[in-house]
Parts: sequence; structure tokens; C-alpha cells
Amino acid sequence: MFDFDSSTALRMLAAEVMLVNTSEELISNDQRAVRCRGQLLLEAQAAHDTIVARAQALGYTPLFQHDPAGAAILFIPTPPKAPPSRLWLAVLLFVLTIFSTMAVGGLQQNESTGQITVNWGHALSFSGSLLAILLAHELGHFFVARRERVAVSYPFFIPMPFFLLGTMGAFIAIKDLVPNRRALLAIGIAGPLAGLVVAIPVLMIGLSISEVKQVVPLPGSFTEGNSLLYAAIKILIFGRFLPSGGEDVYLHPMALAGWAGLLVTGLNLLPAGQLDGGHIFFALFGPRAARIMSMVVAVALLGLGFLWSGWFIWAVMIALIGQQRSPLRNEISPLTGPWRWLAWLGIVTFILVFTPVPLTVMNP
Repeated sequence: MFDFDSSTALRMLAAEVMLVNTSEELISNDQRAVRCRGQLLLEAQAAHDTIVARAQALGYTPLFQHDPAGAAILFIPTPPKAPPSRLWLAVLLFVLTIFSTMAVGGLQQNESTGQITVNWGHALSFSGSLLAILLAHELGHFFVARRERVAVSYPFFIPMPFFLLGTMGAFIAIKDLVPNRRALLAIGIAGPLAGLVVAIPVLMIGLSISEVKQVVPLPGSFTEGNSLLYAAIKILIFGRFLPSGGEDVYLHPMALAGWAGLLVTGLNLLPAGQLDGGHIFFALFGPRAARIMSMVVAVALLGLGFLWSGWFIWAVMIALIGQQRSPLRNEISPLTGPWRWLAWLGIVTFILVFTPVPLTVMNP
């Protein structure tokens, strides 16, 4: 419910922390909001903390946003508490993803006869390694979000038995307003860093038990792409850059899982939209720069699409949804001190793990 008294009370709250120049009422889908524009009298986070409890007592949540006038406080009806996630569905999808990744990881073709058989050792090593990486990534998001008191869903895996990896990855849904840029950065970067903590040793162990052989193209075979980090790890393990001299490393399923972990991390760290990299870029540079970067990424991926066609799909997705973003409670307060260095670590990590050409199909 919205009446004259609540509207006046919200404006009075704004006036405690802002030199208000203009205010207006907004109506959307039978819900009313109040926006006050002007100059903040306190630092944005301090101003938010000063009035948030009293605004919520009136049934409203204040959002502190950038504005040409200096700043804006948008009082929106407090969203209802998100319903609990369905644990049974998360468990079911995870179990199905175990089977789908085992099916993909265990299939192998005899080079002489072409017969396809199942290697259960390979199935278990691939599935266990890949799911450990993906689960670490999602739990990184999950636990840091809980620490920041932001409601999120359980990790939901996406089984895909006919896909190269047997899964399309996993995701969690943020079901609450994120408090500020620092919290957004913490939630966004926790997943990639946690995933890499597992992916790098998995990749190194997998490469150490892989063979370097002369390349013999087979129907349906492919060459995995190099990122800077992947190339460096291969040089560390084998003492030279691969592929070279007509030879390449034939990946053990564990190594393939580790490589996939780097690939997925690079995709998630693209500085666009609601991807982890988009959250990191937004936290560091703010909303306007984040919107521009999303479009720059879409154009760049469109160009890369001529090297690997899969980027065309990513470019379209980012162009269509790259501008969509859930609001923060306080998007004004910038990152400071070590948090800025953490954001830059996320950007450097993206540069190290991004794979410009993920796959190259080999023709016999």
C-alpha cells in the first residue's frame, strides 16, 4: 500500500542523508516507488545504513544509484522473501550429470577397428574431476553469498549426454538484492577462484599421465585450444610448447576435465552482463562502464566467431541480455584498498584462462 503519509515519510528519510533537488513518484504494474535526486550529505554506504531500517519498516527498500544530478535514492516496495530452493531437484540434476559425464568420459574408439567401448576407469576419472571443478566453482559463489547474507539457490547442474563434456555446466540463482559493489565482487570472483584451485592441480596431474604422440587425425576428433595458462602448464609438464613438430598431447580424461575447467572459467569471466566477469567489471568500474563493456565484448566475440563459430552464439546472447542487471542496494560506493586489487586479479585471471579458439575439428 502507498499513501500520502508513506510518500512524505520516504522523502523525509531521503532529506536526512541528501540535499534533495527533485523527487517523483513512479508507478509500474500497480506498484509505486519514490525517487529522490540530489547530492548526498554522507558517503553512500553510510547514508544507506542510516535510513534502510526505517525505510523497510515502511515496506520499502532504498536503492542508492548514480544519477546526472549526483545521486538518486529509489525507494521500491521491499521484495517478498524468496521461496526456498528445491533441494531434491538440485540433487536429481547432479546425479543425472554424474551419469551423463561418465557416459561421455568413458566412451572410446578403437583406432584400428573403429569399435566404440566403455572404459569405466576413464569414465570415473573424467566425471569425478570435472564435477569437482564445477562444484567447487558453484560452492564458492554459494558460501560467499551466504556470508554476505544474500539469498541464493542451491547449485543446479545441467546434464547434457550428447554434448562434448556431458554437461552444460551449473549455476546458482541470486534471489535477493546484493548489498553493494564489494559484496558483488566477492560473490562474483569466489566461483572462478575456487574452481581454479581444483582445476589447476587436476590439469597438471592429468597432463602428467597423458601421452605426447604424432598427430593422427580421426573422423570427429578435435584439437583443444590454448589459453596462456594452459600453454604455460604444458610447457612446465612437457618442456615445450604443444602442438609442435606434428606432435601433440593426447589428453587423458582427467586432463580433458582440467582443460574444460579452464575453458569454463574463461567463459564465466567474460566481462559482460550477469557473468562472473560482468559482476567483477561492474564492481570495479561502475554501471555505465559495465554497459559499454558488455557491448564491446559482444562485438569482439562476433569477430572471433570467424575463428570459432560458437562465438557467434555467445555474441548474440550477450548483445541481447548484456544490459540486464539486478540492481544493487548501493551501486555508488566504489571499491577501495585490497578489494580493487582483488577485482584486478579477476581481470588478469580472465586474460590468462580465456581461450580464443576453444576447438578445432581435425579432418582426416
